[in-house]
Amino acid sequence: MASIGQKVDTAIQLLLQGKLVAIPTETVYGLAANALNEKAVLAIFETKQRPSFDPLIMHLSGIDAVEKYANWNDARLKKLATAFWPGPLTILLPKKEIVPDIVCSGLTQVALRVPNHPLTLQLLKALPFPLAAPSANPFGYISPTSAQHVNQQLGDKIPFILDGGECGVGLESTIVGVEGDELVLYRLGGLTVETIEALVGKISLRLNQSSNPLAPGQLKSHYAPRKPLFMGSFKENANNFPNKKMALIAFGKIEINNSHCSIYNLSEKADLNEAALNLFKLLRLADESDADVLLAEYLPKQGLGLAINDRLQRAAEK
Repeated sequence: MASIGQKVDTAIQLLLQGKLVAIPTETVYGLAANALNEKAVLAIFETKQRPSFDPLIMHLSGIDAVEKYANWNDARLKKLATAFWPGPLTILLPKKEIVPDIVCSGLTQVALRVPNHPLTLQLLKALPFPLAAPSANPFGYISPTSAQHVNQQLGDKIPFILDGGECGVGLESTIVGVEGDELVLYRLGGLTVETIEALVGKISLRLNQSSNPLAPGQLKSHYAPRKPLFMGSFKENANNFPNKKMALIAFGKIEINNSHCSIYNLSEKADLNEAALNLFKLLRLADESDADVLLAEYLPKQGLGLAINDRLQRAAEK
C-alpha cells in the first residue's frame, strides 16, 4: 500500500521524478502529476483507467499563474476567479501551447483552478509546474474524501498520499466557461449557482452528461457505487425489492419502519452543506454494507442540493 504522511517535501520529490501523488483539496482528494510532463499525465489515465477523452483539471498556485498557461477571454471569469480562488471553482479558458494536449483531451480549452487546502497550496508554490489532478479513485467510482479512501482504492498503484485530513467541502468543483457572450456552467459543484449569479449575473446550465464531454466531470455515468443505486420515492422503490436488504441515502428527519432498510442520513438537520460533506463518505459506507440495493431520494433543488442530486443521478442505475 501507499505511504501516507503530511511531508510536503516527500510529495515534491516524487512529483519532480514524474511519479503520481494523491493530494488533498477542499473538494475531494486528487491524483496528481506534473501537468507539463505528458508521460506523467498518461500515468494518471492508466492508473485510474480513465478514458483519454475525459479532460483533466490543472491546479495552480494562484491566479497570477493563469496567464502562463491560458488566455483570459471574459472579464466575468476573471471576476469569479478573483472572488473565489482558492476555492471549489474551475474555469475553462483557451489554452496556451505550453499545456500538453493530453491534459485537455485534445480540446482547445484548459480547465484551471486554485485549490483551497494549505498542504496542497504549499506544494504547488514549491513546484516549478502546475499539477493535473482528477479525483484519486478508479474511474467511475465514488470520489475519495480522505487519505484512507484513496489507500483503499489506489494504494497499491501509487507511492505516496499526502494526508490533509477529511475534505472540507466534499463535492468536486463547479466548472464554468463562456460560449460566445454567454456564461456557461458545465458542472455543478461546491460553489452554488446562486453564489455565482449574485456576482456576475445569469449563467446557463449546460450539464452535458454524455460520452463526448466538453469539460471534466460531464460523463453521464460517474461517481458510481458497486451496488445498484435507485433514485426517487423510497416508498415506491422499496416496493420493488420486498425481499432485499436496502440502504437508504436520506436527508432530514425521516421515519421508516422497515426492518430490511438501513439509513445513511446525509444531514438529519437538513443542512445542505453538511449533506455535501457527507455524500461520498456515506455512499461509500452504504456500498460496503450488507445491503443488496441502495436507494436515494432527491434533495431540495436549490444551492448545493442541485450538485448533490447531480452526483446521485450520475451514480444511479439508468
